[in-house]
Amino acid sequence: MQRALSHGSFLRFYLLLGLALCVVFLIALGGRSFIEQVRREDYREQLAALPMSLMTQQLANLPIEQREERLNRFSEELGMQLTLRQLHDAGLGYFKRARIERGAVVVDESPWRLRQRLPGGSERDSWVLEASLASWSERQWQGSVALLGEWLVAMPTSDRPAAIASLRPGSWPLTLLSTLPDDLTPEQRFQLTLGGVITRLTTDKLSITLLYQLPGENQWVQAGPISRGDTLPLNLHLPLLVGLMIVLSLILYLIMRSIEARMARLELAATRIASGRLETRVKVESGDFLGRVGMAFNGMANQVQTLLRGQQEMIRAVSHELRTPVARIRFAVQMVEDMTDQPAIRRQLQGIDADIAELDELVDEILTYARLGGETIHGAELAMALVECRAMAERVIDTLSPLHKELRLALISGPEIELLAEPRYLQRALQNLVSNACRYGKSQVVIRLCDEPNLVRIDVEDDGPGIPLEARSDIFKPFARLDNSRARSSGGYGLGLSIVQKIMAGHGGSVTVDTSPTLGGARFTLLIPRRDMPA
Repeated sequence: MQRALSHGSFLRFYLLLGLALCVVFLIALGGRSFIEQVRREDYREQLAALPMSLMTQQLANLPIEQREERLNRFSEELGMQLTLRQLHDAGLGYFKRARIERGAVVVDESPWRLRQRLPGGSERDSWVLEASLASWSERQWQGSVALLGEWLVAMPTSDRPAAIASLRPGSWPLTLLSTLPDDLTPEQRFQLTLGGVITRLTTDKLSITLLYQLPGENQWVQAGPISRGDTLPLNLHLPLLVGLMIVLSLILYLIMRSIEARMARLELAATRIASGRLETRVKVESGDFLGRVGMAFNGMANQVQTLLRGQQEMIRAVSHELRTPVARIRFAVQMVEDMTDQPAIRRQLQGIDADIAELDELVDEILTYARLGGETIHGAELAMALVECRAMAERVIDTLSPLHKELRLALISGPEIELLAEPRYLQRALQNLVSNACRYGKSQVVIRLCDEPNLVRIDVEDDGPGIPLEARSDIFKPFARLDNSRARSSGGYGLGLSIVQKIMAGHGGSVTVDTSPTLGGARFTLLIPRRDMPA
């Protein structure tokens, strides 16, 4: 089991997810229990609201010396043991005292103990009515309605609605009726005329309604239907659901963040290797699935680095070894040329000498390409210096103008631009582009420098045939050419643009090709990002 856990990232993920769901379930269970407790307390408070509000309202309007007599009468009618206490002598805790001061009914169960503050009075002279009873029965319900009727009949008819509105009925909605409901039986009507309180069951939920006739009047007071509080209120449901969603989201985020962080390290390593830094390796922290992916990734990087390093070493070795036989052939050609005066032989020897020069130039190109590739592989930083781009472009034009007298090489006027770059390689890249433009241009080649906010742009344009759209992605490959010939008339070895691309990659820039908008031929663009001067 331990081995399975150590080698299974997703198994651990599912186990953590299951644990998270268990935690959420326990939180939901505890929250549900808490809400049920609050709901029960609210139901008990609503149940006791009418009799307690009725008694405290009447006691508050009586002088202190008459309250004891009224308490005895209430006790007899409702079957409760009633006591009046000063608020500071009631022995209440902080939360119960705060609820009492707000006018709420505080209910303790088993046995039932009800407490409510009398309205009015100062904070130092506050009285609390305390009622004790063994259990709720029909006597308390009917007695409360009867006391309400006696209280209302003692006041003018116009004041009765306001008096009812001043009470806190809780789960006992109060209504004054001027006519009796039609569904009452004769027995119930007769009982009302005798001053009794009748209990009715209404609707399919068997809600209880109490009905009482005001003594000597054709007006009835109705309490109910009494709500039983079967459903949880929305203000309790929403915090529970929101809390569960927050807890579950937080747990899932913490689980996924660990996996995402490891995947991000793999992505970063892949990006660095793709940019040429093959020395990059992934830190392996465990032997699970992602750990094995990291080890396979490191093995792949080692293999690629070894193969490319061997390839570069072979290219450099072959290029160096070619120089010795080329030098011997050139020496032999010069000796033969010195030993003969025949024009035909001299012409052939001059052709051989030109081929040797071309071969020597090809060896130089291959060595340059291999050297750039090696620096890219090993992540070596180029030796940067401040380069005056306009002066560099003028040097390139001065170098190539004598070789292409039939073309007009021009540098577009503009301000001086300075750039932090490797001077030798940057000039080599520009010279390769200008040489390529001179090879295919018909009459003119133009160099344009642009100073942009975060980079320097160098455009090389010609009026030649241009480059087809489908071939633009292939011309930067080593030894790639638009034609398949190796004729001297076409020139080039297919390495010049590859070297330009390598140099731009070393500077963190790029080289692109499109159509010149002014000359109609090809336009090669160097994009070199600006760098901060070293401290």
